[in-house]
Amino acid sequence: MKKEFLERYADVLIWGMSTARINSYQTGDIILIRYDTFGRELAEQLFKKLLEIGMHPIPRVNMTPDMEYSFYSIGKDFQLVFIPPGEEELYRNLNGLISILAPESLTHLRDVNPEKIGKSIVAYKKLRDILDERENEGEFGWTLGLIGTEALAKEAGISIEEYNEQIIKACYLDYPDPVKKWQEIYENAKEIKEFLNSLRIKKIIVRSDNCNLSVTIGPYRRWVGISGHNIPSFEIFTSPDCRGTEGTFFMNLPSFRKGNIVKNLKLEFKEGKVIKLEAEEGLEFVKTQIQIDSNACKLGEFSLTDKRFSRIDRFMAHTLYDENFGGDFGNCHIALGAAYSETYIYGGKNLTPEKKEELGFNDSALHWDLINTEPKQVIAELESGEKRVIYEDGMFII
Repeated sequence: MKKEFLERYADVLIWGMSTARINSYQTGDIILIRYDTFGRELAEQLFKKLLEIGMHPIPRVNMTPDMEYSFYSIGKDFQLVFIPPGEEELYRNLNGLISILAPESLTHLRDVNPEKIGKSIVAYKKLRDILDERENEGEFGWTLGLIGTEALAKEAGISIEEYNEQIIKACYLDYPDPVKKWQEIYENAKEIKEFLNSLRIKKIIVRSDNCNLSVTIGPYRRWVGISGHNIPSFEIFTSPDCRGTEGTFFMNLPSFRKGNIVKNLKLEFKEGKVIKLEAEEGLEFVKTQIQIDSNACKLGEFSLTDKRFSRIDRFMAHTLYDENFGGDFGNCHIALGAAYSETYIYGGKNLTPEKKEELGFNDSALHWDLINTEPKQVIAELESGEKRVIYEDGMFII
């Protein structure tokens, strides 16, 4: 990617991280830049810009695919759950995190025992909980972005040049001032969120050729999204009452997760839990993932993307882009596992563990987005008993 686009990309990511944080950033705040090897040039731009605005950037490179394979295949249980000294202290003092994803391989862990991956995920949940707590207090903000690689381009069925062109288009890096454009999208999305939050929705019903899903929203929820988290991000979502999911959902876009691929996954829910699974590929991996803890088989998120915001119009072989697919019909996605505390109407800092359990906000080490891009109709059943279509032809109806 040309330097001018990398510079604009860095500006947008800093905007995203800053917008996502409740409190304003201050001189001397600590920002972790976590990046894959092929994301180094963007990390360098971020490092420079963060220094220029008075931050303390801390760069950290992620494990390579070979390192990951060694870790999960050779590592003993005590190594899989090991958290380095000082890591918790760092997380308790972090003010921001920008992650740059640039995977060299998407399937390098296919032969690894998924249970070993699950052990590590569960162990590291304590660090994520620290960041969640700091975010709820307004002291932490985060975002992430993606750099195209040959592995991504191959799985998406396009050239690396075409892949990066999609990134440039999706992130509005072809605009002279992409930050201004993102701020415009941020403002426009407020109208949709205000509309949804005014409806007092009891239940959401999703109907498409392969989906017939009913999701209980539950009390004290709000719809959020397009908040700076994730670049790009066009989804508007909430965290439902995980005890009230019924029916079927079909994931028609492939999902790459932890070096594994899952295709055409169909889930059947009853009383909030997944009770039946079918998949063209990756079924055994899915089974192990939804068993990593007692709540991994329940919903933590329900999301819709309006095609008027998103310029993503093709499969990109990465959840960051695929969950924001616009195309002809937008997309609906659900996430198995952890709920987002920011969707609590009184703010995440007031969502205690006891309140989470009482209201059905799911708590899990897993958070896995599953995407459907079929033509669909989404109906809201209101507390009054009225039913109204809120989403059709890939657009919200307000």
